[in-house]
Amino acid sequence: MEDGRIVALYWARDERALAESAAKYGTYCGAIAARILESREDAEESVNDTWVGAWNSMPPHRPERLGAFLGKLTRRIALNRRRDALAGKRGGGTVALALDELAEAVPGGETGEEALEARELARVIDRFLAALPAEERRAFVCRYWYLDAAEEIAERFGWSTSKVKSMLSRTRGRLRETLEKEGVAI
Repeated sequence: MEDGRIVALYWARDERALAESAAKYGTYCGAIAARILESREDAEESVNDTWVGAWNSMPPHRPERLGAFLGKLTRRIALNRRRDALAGKRGGGTVALALDELAEAVPGGETGEEALEARELARVIDRFLAALPAEERRAFVCRYWYLDAAEEIAERFGWSTSKVKSMLSRTRGRLRETLEKEGVAI
């Protein structure tokens, strides 16, 4: 079923929207959640929470790209579930390492200003990513959106692991410089 028709089902409060979303995007959302949570059961719960979140968000939201909307929702739910599971403990593994790496370049905080600045931060990052060569953009997205390990990225694209790590380090450095120049970084 087309995304527009699925969104229309949500807006009509038709429960078929949930089944259609699961049929079309269940595997995609499951892969995102599984990568973050490293637990099949937690990933399944996160995906189920995604459908509930989509149900509660539409209306009033009418996403233009349903797949991206559901993927973002799944990612947020899974990251929150992971954070709650760790409950203040420092976790190891791929996800924690990727998020720590990105934290070096991207500012964060707990202030009320954060919500206001989040949109501008997203715009700056979008422009930054759009300006990157395709190879660097793919590596960056694989690492920091899908949370793939450097070794997995290297294998996927036929590169050495050291090339991936070096590329990501340089890209994070340029992102940090861009954010500082734009007045977004702390």
